[in-house]
Amino acid sequence: MTTTTGTTTTTGALGTARTRVEGREKVTGAARYSGDIPLPELAHGWLVLSTIARGRVRSVEADSVLAMPGVLAVLDHENAPRVNLDYMGMIGPPDPIIGVFQHDRVPFRGWPVALVVAERPEQAREAAEALVVRYDQESHDIDFFAGHPDVYTPGDSPFGAAETTKGDIEAELAASTFVVDAEYTTPEEHHNPMEPHAATAHWDGGRLEVLDSNQGSTLVAGELAQIFSLDTESVRVRSEHVGGGFGSKTIRPHQVAAAMAATILDRPVRVVMTRRQMFSTIGYRSPTAQRVRLGADASGRLRALDHRSECVTSTVHEFIERSATVARVMYDADAHHTSDRVVRLDVPTPTFMRAPGEAPGSFALECALDELAETSGIDPIALRVRNEPDRGPVSGLPFSSRNLVACYEEGARRFGWADRDPRPGLRREGRWLLGTGMAAASFHSGAGPSTAGVTAEADGTFTVRINAADIGTGARTGIALVAADALAVDPDRVRVVMADSDLGPAMIAGGSMGMRSWAWAVSIAVRELRERLALGGDIPPEGITARSDTSEAIGALSKKERHSFGAQFAEVAVDVTSGEVRVRRMLGIFAAGRIVNPLTARNQLVGGMTWGISMALHEEAVRDRASGGHVGPDLAGYHFAANADVPLIEADWVDDPDPDDPVGIKGVGEIGIVGAAAAIANAVWHATGVRHRNLPIRPDRVLSAGTGVPEPGHGG
Repeated sequence: MTTTTGTTTTTGALGTARTRVEGREKVTGAARYSGDIPLPELAHGWLVLSTIARGRVRSVEADSVLAMPGVLAVLDHENAPRVNLDYMGMIGPPDPIIGVFQHDRVPFRGWPVALVVAERPEQAREAAEALVVRYDQESHDIDFFAGHPDVYTPGDSPFGAAETTKGDIEAELAASTFVVDAEYTTPEEHHNPMEPHAATAHWDGGRLEVLDSNQGSTLVAGELAQIFSLDTESVRVRSEHVGGGFGSKTIRPHQVAAAMAATILDRPVRVVMTRRQMFSTIGYRSPTAQRVRLGADASGRLRALDHRSECVTSTVHEFIERSATVARVMYDADAHHTSDRVVRLDVPTPTFMRAPGEAPGSFALECALDELAETSGIDPIALRVRNEPDRGPVSGLPFSSRNLVACYEEGARRFGWADRDPRPGLRREGRWLLGTGMAAASFHSGAGPSTAGVTAEADGTFTVRINAADIGTGARTGIALVAADALAVDPDRVRVVMADSDLGPAMIAGGSMGMRSWAWAVSIAVRELRERLALGGDIPPEGITARSDTSEAIGALSKKERHSFGAQFAEVAVDVTSGEVRVRRMLGIFAAGRIVNPLTARNQLVGGMTWGISMALHEEAVRDRASGGHVGPDLAGYHFAANADVPLIEADWVDDPDPDDPVGIKGVGEIGIVGAAAAIANAVWHATGVRHRNLPIRPDRVLSAGTGVPEPGHGG
């Protein structure tokens, strides 16, 4: 159906479920990932990582390795090309780990100390494992805990202030009828995309060409140009298909190492990381220790909200897991304080990981709200509605839209919340205790400047060219739908060319900003193209192309609080004999702007909620104090939700277009995980009567804490 609104004609392509345009290629194996693309004379590099947590490299004994079959080179700090790290990239100053082999210092276990290059990957791996590296070892500190003596408050950054405050917290707490003061912890967690990080570098006609698995070719090409002191036109990065990223696939050591080796050997070099190597080289979610203090009057209105979080960073680079950020958006109070503090330890640098800050922060805040509901005797949803702000609690800015109450209402109706007895420990099926819980969610909605080109071809089709990245989210399909809708044509007439830095700068697939940013650029280009086509005349063989750049439009946006919101609901069963927690069903209702493709949007939301199950019950990277390294850094030792752990999960949304966005998009990539762990933890309390404030909620923790619920026939 075609409809006309004002001067814009649409086909209704937006909001219609559409299978992925590259789906057939993926299921038949025709889709090429960065480690699949053949090149003549391709050599293979294998990273060698440090086996100590702090010290210096005394020697790299490469002679015997160079004599092994197929070995072409061994790069280390004594012979590697010098690179530049004195610059500001798209997401801040570079982490020194990407400046591989520049010095003999080792700041943590798993630091790259050498690269072995050979004709075949098997030869490179065998030689790398045989390479002897000797160290001068120093004592290290990897222990993170609340109140670490070296914790400090970082400076403000483009990602937000480290500390915000208004009012007198202590006075308002003292005057409150109900008070919650609780501490929560979340562990170190890892990305683990199914496709490992892989990059192939070669020189072609004086240009550094890189085939890479990344979340943004603009970012990677720009960083490589800075690192190797090249003109931006001298670097091209392509990424045909990406098997997951979650924040980890930006600029990493393997891309720089591959480019170094390709320069020295004058032939293509591919470096693919192993699963174990990824545990120390691609970043992770920092552990957190959080304290939340809430004070409310007799009606449940918040008088005081104090959310303080501490996290970890490395000794060589500062990254802050901004867990207190979520409190600055969710609830207002007469006195409001948030802070994010950090401690430097001998560990790798953390990085962005799906819903950075909001995921761990929402666990603490939303569990604390549940504790306040319990203490005050107010229904958890009613308490949240009572504390809905009409403006940004800290910023004072208006919301672009905030349909969170609608999410509560729809979620409560579909989940059957009205039938819930708030008292804990009442429902039992044999040895299983049953409980339900809920939590709220938010994630910021931003947009980054992007360029796009749209061509009307002579054969009646259209080609969209934009340096977007499809990391498994269905971005190709979404962009095609946006273009088809704006062009008023069937989506089958639209072809999307993407993931090539030669296409011009564009926003990365990150921060839930990808589709919003790309759709904005495409819609502007289509508008110009339609104006040119309206002039009439034949389309020449090369087509008619219109281009866009959204820098000015995005820069002119008025200041507002822009966020996606959601309400998470969970039902759990807790085995009183084994301590096992099973999630039986989950429901998430979201206000996430205009939904481009319901099929892939629901996939993203359900994926995030599934990750919330992992966060609540399974995920926990453990470090060995003696070595400074991980215990079980692989998919056998690092636990996450498998198919058997995933129950009935439903994700849906309420109408919520953003009036300031030309397409109405907000973003769905990260909101699905926010609040999910808290909803599960709150359901575990409802089942057992015992509050779990430390993730994951392992069976041993359930057993050691007990249930607080008497056995049938034993009182109560």
